[in-house]
Amino acid sequence: MVDKTFLDWPFFKDHHRDHAARLETWAALNLADMDHGDTDQTCRDLVASLGADGWLLPSGIDPETGGALDVRTLCLTRETLARYDGLADFAFAMQGLGTGAISLFGSNHQKREWLSKTRAGTAISAFALTEPQSGSDVANSTMTAVEDGDGFILNGEKTWISNGGIADVYTVFARTGEAPGAKGLSAFVVPAGLPGFDIAERLHTIAPHPLALLRFNNVRIPKSALIGQRGAGFKIAMSVLDVFRSTVAAAALGFARRALDEALIRTRERQVMGAPLAELQMVQGHIADMALDIDASALLVYRAAWTKDSGAPRVTREAAMAKLFATDQAQVVIDKAVQLFGGDGVRSGMVVERLYREIRALRIYEGASDVQKLIIARQTMGTI
Repeated sequence: MVDKTFLDWPFFKDHHRDHAARLETWAALNLADMDHGDTDQTCRDLVASLGADGWLLPSGIDPETGGALDVRTLCLTRETLARYDGLADFAFAMQGLGTGAISLFGSNHQKREWLSKTRAGTAISAFALTEPQSGSDVANSTMTAVEDGDGFILNGEKTWISNGGIADVYTVFARTGEAPGAKGLSAFVVPAGLPGFDIAERLHTIAPHPLALLRFNNVRIPKSALIGQRGAGFKIAMSVLDVFRSTVAAAALGFARRALDEALIRTRERQVMGAPLAELQMVQGHIADMALDIDASALLVYRAAWTKDSGAPRVTREAAMAKLFATDQAQVVIDKAVQLFGGDGVRSGMVVERLYREIRALRIYEGASDVQKLIIARQTMGTI
């Protein structure tokens, strides 16, 4: 029942439409009635399945541009997977985010060592940027990487790290001290299991995902672990987020579409005073609002993705607008769906109840909503 007419918009090419159709078929066959009893194992299984069936490699590549990253396809993938299963979207997204720095800035050796594994689904990746005292304020990071002979010594903590505890490789950002603030950060490839690298705490949330607090105590890594140049860590992190921030908005869009679909089924089937709930004008008003928010979100999401794919070096403003609006409005759409379900809307195990828990984190991670407003304002005023 989900509206697919947006695929006819001029943002898309035939290979995007073909990808969306093939993924829809795969998702319907593989993601129905997922068992989330063991979150860690479910994520491992999802990564393996996505990799084995080829969704982790072709899904972000544009065949018409010689293999360049195709953000529209990434967004279509996240939207579709999120509509079916939040953990499936999470598994796909973290494989891309976790190795995004390697894909964009890594050495040939780093790419050969890790990308073949993560794209095949035989290794799980993670993106370790946030610290206990520095979430959106990346420049305030205090974890250190001190040069020592032929390597670096890592000390510090990272928190709220997706795939923390199950990842095989982490992209870690630490202060190398070339300059104060943002200019003194560098990025590193850090395999799991190194001496002194511990999973200090597993973090539990209202929508279960593998999350952890990581602790680094004199962890030695070789100089070959450095991604790109020393002091370029902030630029690398922002470049990766510039791509993947639009895809967070796409995931929110997928959640919202599923909520609308569930609401339409419910209001057509539920009888109130001898007539379908859908015949009430106030209910129709809610449905109209939901459809409007979804279409407006989709326009912002695919505007940002199309702009990036068209050659824009950065889409900071467009991606911030897409993430802010799509995540905030998905929360509104899902809340309306819960209301239309009445008591069943908050019953554990109902689809809309799961969506209600899933959507909230998207308004926080990869740049909270208030931070997106600051970005948009500064971009609009030309101060950055």
